[in-house]
Amino acid sequence: MKQLFGGLLLGVGILIMTCSGLCSLVVVFMGFGDAMRDPSIIMLPLLVGGIPFAIGFGLFWGGRALLRQDARERSAHRVPEPPVDGA
Repeated sequence: MKQLFGGLLLGVGILIMTCSGLCSLVVVFMGFGDAMRDPSIIMLPLLVGGIPFAIGFGLFWGGRALLRQDARERSAHRVPEPPVDGA
């Protein structure tokens, strides 16, 4: 169950980060001419797009941590195989 939930968090986090990051970049590049006159304009899309990006990064990080925790638990509970004599 941890693998499923961790994978979902990872996927949703990547999608949110990608969408908000690309949208912010498009807005910044579209308004680059106006930003030359007033550089504070660049901060608005970064602030508005940065909040969803941070949420997406948190979901991504949480999903990755959950998957790593599950892998550690599985390796701790794994029974070692007996050695095989190759004679």
